Amino acid sequence: MYEPIRTKSVHTTMAGTTPDFPHRSREEELDIQLAGHLAALLAVTDELRALAPSADLDAAAERLAGQVARLRGGRAPARSSAAPGTGTRALHRRAHALAGRALVVAASRADTAAAILAAERMDAHAAAAPEERQELSGAAH
Repeated sequence: MYEPIRTKSVHTTMAGTTPDFPHRSREEELDIQLAGHLAALLAVTDELRALAPSADLDAAAERLAGQVARLRGGRAPARSSAAPGTGTRALHRRAHALAGRALVVAASRADTAAAILAAERMDAHAAAAPEERQELSGAAH
């Protein structure tokens, strides 16, 4: 009733074959994702340093750069020193969000050092936002 298939199928499975592209483990993917979040946080930190230099931001930037380099196998992240057109309040909000994302990924890969750093940066940026609101309301009076 049915004739057997005599030609090779065009549909193949990945089992038993060597693909042409490399596969990464879950840990490698999380390392890449965490390095990306920390590098983005470093970029925002550098923007904040250009607008309002502080020793806390300098120390945070160096720690972030160290973590990014560690996750990227020793390759240092690109750094920016150009002054942005964004206000510091918006930068603090963006940095807080990026630190939160980094914290989630660091926790999922059990990277204590990165998780602690991300949590510290979240606290610092959350604390900086109310100070700016007070300065703005004080300037209005």
